[in-house]
Amino acid sequence: MSRALQRREDVAGYLFMLPSLIFFVGFVIIPMFICIYLSLTDANMHDQSMFGNFVGLGNFAKLWQDDVFKKGLLNTFIIVVVSVPTVCAFSLWVSSAIYKLHSVPLSIFRCIFYLPVVTGSVAVTVVWKWMYDNYTGILNNVLTSTGVIDKGINWLGDPRFALGCIIVILFTTSVGQPIVLYVSALGNVDQSLVEAAQVDGATSFQVFWKVKWPQMMPTTLYILVITTINSFQCFALIQLLTGGGPEHATDTVMYYIYYTAFKLTEQAGHFGYANAMGVMLAIFIGILSAVQFWLGKEK
Repeated sequence: MSRALQRREDVAGYLFMLPSLIFFVGFVIIPMFICIYLSLTDANMHDQSMFGNFVGLGNFAKLWQDDVFKKGLLNTFIIVVVSVPTVCAFSLWVSSAIYKLHSVPLSIFRCIFYLPVVTGSVAVTVVWKWMYDNYTGILNNVLTSTGVIDKGINWLGDPRFALGCIIVILFTTSVGQPIVLYVSALGNVDQSLVEAAQVDGATSFQVFWKVKWPQMMPTTLYILVITTINSFQCFALIQLLTGGGPEHATDTVMYYIYYTAFKLTEQAGHFGYANAMGVMLAIFIGILSAVQFWLGKEK
């Protein structure tokens, strides 16, 4: 291919990318650098100049003295540690059970599991809020009618159960995409290697662990990273169901960022402080994602 033709193809490719590139730079890259700068200031939305006064690392030092932030960070890590492995394990188990089905029942199963993903978060939250209701909720009705509990439990109003309820909802809305991806990955496994292992006397578990699993590692790595990021960014469920309560039992870093930036703006410095929390959250996500990539390459 001549250099002139290569140049024309490169120019055409960049022109096709230009709209998305402009959007990415304008709404991702530039706001990211603004966020980093504001995290070093005492910016307040009431100030005429939204950039505030430079305070250096003062906001980051303040974070580790903030009990609410530390509680939100702990809750966030609990959500990640519980939801990510369970979502991946359950998705792999379901996918292994259905990927050999005929196309019609397979499509039905994929539609059922993927439906919560494409359903609006508000609609999903309204349904779960009704299910968790301590007076008319289906969960309390089933448990009381079967004798498991004597009276209804205020699931979202009790610090002992509230975070677990959030994790359950997050789990049900997170398994759809991994199941679809795992079904596709299992369907693309090299069957000649599977048959060779079976001829050599390998058990079903050995075939899966030694033959199928290594070929599915890229898909698994993608699912781990995406699920981790989504778990760290859990916000809508908290906002719509508990508002961080009761007693900060369901506070997460994402919700506390919103609460600090948009509900405490009458006090000086909260906008810059919220950006500092956002930077810290990005650092934690980046570190965990890097560790996951490293472990994936080691496999």
